[in-house]
Amino acid sequence: MADTIADTRRLFTKPQNLNDAYGPPSNFLEIDVSNPETIGVGRGRFTTYEIRLKTNLPIFKLKESRVRRRYSDFEWLRAELERESKVVVPPLPGKALARQLPFRGDDGIFDDSFIEERRQGLEQFLNKVAGHPLAQNERCLHMFLQDESVDKNYTPSKIRPA
Repeated sequence: MADTIADTRRLFTKPQNLNDAYGPPSNFLEIDVSNPETIGVGRGRFTTYEIRLKTNLPIFKLKESRVRRRYSDFEWLRAELERESKVVVPPLPGKALARQLPFRGDDGIFDDSFIEERRQGLEQFLNKVAGHPLAQNERCLHMFLQDESVDKNYTPSKIRPA
């Protein structure tokens, strides 16, 4: 049995300059879920969330976009990704069925603290999904993040990088 000695020499690297250190990252994808708005009255009441996307990834046709989505749109996206992609899709924040019961002492699912908790959960969900390289190829994700409205009768397909 021969004694082996590990090679611990440093690799020769190019010195980093200020542009490398403080310039824009080579690839980035930023998604924020913000500005919840509750719309309607009675049984037709729902909350929408603004989704802002900034990226330099070539697979996205728009480098910046802003759309509004409601919780049911997130449910649709999750179901489409589970059906069409090979990605393990993380769960959405819960439906909070107990908060929808009548005669509660608060606003239920329209309570500010619940809306903020849900907003954070939806943002985490979107960042996990959109950060996955296989999910980035799914047309449903692009439509959800960048089209003004979601066409739930679309034809599932893959997006090819430009």
